[in-house]
Amino acid sequence: MTPYIEHLLNQLPKYADSDFIFWSNQSKTGHITDIRKNYYRALDEKGLPKFTIHDLRRSFSNLAEWLDIPTGVVAQIMGHKPSATAEKHYKDRPVDLLRLHHTKIENWILNEAGIRQ
Repeated sequence: MTPYIEHLLNQLPKYADSDFIFWSNQSKTGHITDIRKNYYRALDEKGLPKFTIHDLRRSFSNLAEWLDIPTGVVAQIMGHKPSATAEKHYKDRPVDLLRLHHTKIENWILNEAGIRQ
């Protein structure tokens, strides 16, 4: 988990009757299962264009290129399976290495957005 995301998650309200971070009293499961409705409502409230969740994933991948993050690292952060032979058989990246790159990406995005860290 990156530092800024951890900060945001720690600020979410807690609900004593639930172990879920994204809890919901209105859901049969006790937690949010589909964020799209609330996500699109928030975009409308802020006057932002309709970006799908997949658009955000694509943007993350494209923005990581600005930082020269290795493609395999970006793919692994995004949860993709290795595609090349070298990725499948020779690359064994520890979580700490992925975290280092992910934090670098996060810091760059926050800096570009003018968000103080």
